[in-house]
Amino acid sequence: MRGELRSPGCTIAIHRGGVRHPFPLILTEPINLVAYANICAKLTAMFDHCLYFNTTALARQLERVWTEAFKPYDLTPSQAFTLRAVLAKPGMLHSELAETLKIARATATRAVDGLVARGLLERRATKRDGREWEIHPTPSATELKDALNMASGAVTTRLKQELGGGVFAGFVQQARSIGGHLP
Repeated sequence: MRGELRSPGCTIAIHRGGVRHPFPLILTEPINLVAYANICAKLTAMFDHCLYFNTTALARQLERVWTEAFKPYDLTPSQAFTLRAVLAKPGMLHSELAETLKIARATATRAVDGLVARGLLERRATKRDGREWEIHPTPSATELKDALNMASGAVTTRLKQELGGGVFAGFVQQARSIGGHLP
């Protein structure tokens, strides 16, 4: 483990096993960096077995990766995955979209609202019930389909190479299984 200290009111970064753990620190007096590093290491270790902490930390890392992948299309990962779902099944209902993306229906509605405002999706009343709305891609969205799928495929390929195909597939399967067992 090694530590680095920048300027007062900065962050101390503790490096453990090649991972950088930032801890905010406001210096009011000189400190023993080694003692502080040991305290920070104990705090980090406290969360080593925490499902919430580790999955949200991973989610933040993946958010950065997917944000970079969809940046050329001026889409956030949430927008891109919403669009990809609708492109894969044009005419789906909001409830189907929510189920597909494993999000609340209200969240799906907000996501669609944003893509409608950008001219990428449109709503059409269903033939069976005028209160239900189907979600359809616009021609502009259809033009993005292959590029979005290729960008997503490139990230998936990269992650499989970095993690190993078996680890990648096993983790995705375990995450889906765990998600299926939680309320």
